[in-house]
Amino acid sequence: MNDSPAAEHTAGINGENYSVESIGPLLTTTDWNEEWKRLQVTREHSDSAAIWDEKAKTFPVKHGSHEGYSGRFLQLAGVQTGETVLDMGCGTGTLATPLAQAGCHVIACDFSQGMLDKMREDQRALGVKGVDSRLMSWSDDWHAHGLGENSVDVALASRSIATYDLQEALLKLHRVARRRVCITLAAGPSPRCDARLVEAAGFTSRLGADFLYAFNILASNGIAPEVAYIPTVRREQFATFDEALDTYADITRNALRGTVPESELDRIPQRLRPWLQENLVEDERGFHLQREREMSWAFISWNKQ
Repeated sequence: MNDSPAAEHTAGINGENYSVESIGPLLTTTDWNEEWKRLQVTREHSDSAAIWDEKAKTFPVKHGSHEGYSGRFLQLAGVQTGETVLDMGCGTGTLATPLAQAGCHVIACDFSQGMLDKMREDQRALGVKGVDSRLMSWSDDWHAHGLGENSVDVALASRSIATYDLQEALLKLHRVARRRVCITLAAGPSPRCDARLVEAAGFTSRLGADFLYAFNILASNGIAPEVAYIPTVRREQFATFDEALDTYADITRNALRGTVPESELDRIPQRLRPWLQENLVEDERGFHLQREREMSWAFISWNKQ
């Protein structure tokens, strides 16, 4: 008699017997973080603080809002008045400002000094207090910046997880939060690209799945995340047709760089021109696509208890 586990049998459908070995695991295992790292090699790396410092100069001073994407994020996050909140990758304060207005103490962190300066400019104009801004990146030693284990009630990362090591980023948020963590990642094509442009240039658009990597990494670490979705619309305005063509050609080249030959990238402007001539419309403010780009963000959250 063979006593090995592989020889054990169990009654199956219609009385048939199946060995444990023949069934095997019902799910295959995947190192989601390693696959994420491989994908980062072919993606545009706009993770330079200098680049975002320059972008910040073009951002208009904004006012705290509970509408649109930000309002829905805060509604889903369920932050309570008086809680201490980490806003990682805070940008110009889209979440930090209304949270402070609602009576929270906010630790707003970003690796771009320009973004932090713009946020403080906005908050001074609004008379907002209660925001502690810190120059800090995903790869920094957070403990050295005063963010140790269970140091905040809620940790947030809104559309800001652009990092080589996704698992490390997620677990950092998990470690510093006492009660809850909330993040958003793209639930479709990258926000840095428009699938319509890629297809108009003659290439196949790939469906983005950033949020699936986060979900599976969390699950593999024993965390049970919940997912909701926040739809958004992006509208870009250009002074001239040529400005629109140049901008969309750059966006498309960056999306395809590393996956197609450079000679093909050089031809993208001429490939896009007919499609833009058909789809751009002009009004008193300039040129814009007649159909705005729709995007969906996956809101992923989990509680520490």
